[in-house]
Order: sequence, then C-alpha cells, then structure tokens
Amino acid sequence: MSPISGESFTLFLPEVNTDMMNIFFEELVKEYPDREILIVMDQAGWHKAKDLTYPDAVIPLYLPSYSPELNPIEKLWQWLRKEVTHNSLFETLEDMMDALEEKFRQFTPERLAQLCHCSYL
Repeated sequence: MSPISGESFTLFLPEVNTDMMNIFFEELVKEYPDREILIVMDQAGWHKAKDLTYPDAVIPLYLPSYSPELNPIEKLWQWLRKEVTHNSLFETLEDMMDALEEKFRQFTPERLAQLCHCSYL
C-alpha cells in the first residue's frame, strides 16, 4: 500500500515465505504493468532469500534491522491487531483471516494513507 495515496494491492496467502513473496510480486506487476514500484521491507528472511525474484519494475528498499517504527505497513498491522484480533478468540485460523480480510476491505485509500503516513517518504 502506498502511505502517500493509500492505494493498495492485497493478496491473502496461506503462508509467509519466499514462494509467497514471489507470487505476490508476480501479481503486483500484473496489477500495475506500467509502474515502477518501490517496496519498503524489513529484513525478514523471505525478503532477502536467494530464491526471491524481483521483477524489473519492483525496487526493494530495505529498512535497517529491528526498526519496525520506520515501516509504514507496521502501523496498519498494529491497528488491525488492536481492532480485530485483540481479546478475540477465533475457532480456526481461517476465521481469523476472514475477520482480518473483511476489516481490511472496508478501508478507503484515504484512511490507509492517514493510518500509514510517514514523514520520510
């Protein structure tokens, strides 16, 4: 998601790993074929794995280690934890993912930009 415009692209995938990141990038460039995309990422193992394939249009910007306060998307994750999963008991992981997806789909670009704004971008 863009912390400036609030425009977002989301995939709800079953795992977090290099294969899923490759799928995400493939779908991202299909959605925005005429754009260069700067993607801000922490240094999670799957973000820097040797098997990760960055399409030409995707430019990674790696944040320093242990600096979640610099990552705009962390503000969204924090908000979702507080508003959707905090003090909630879900029968299955799928139920939790459904609740998160439902809440996420309610966001407007304006709300996402407001929530994830950061002064350095």
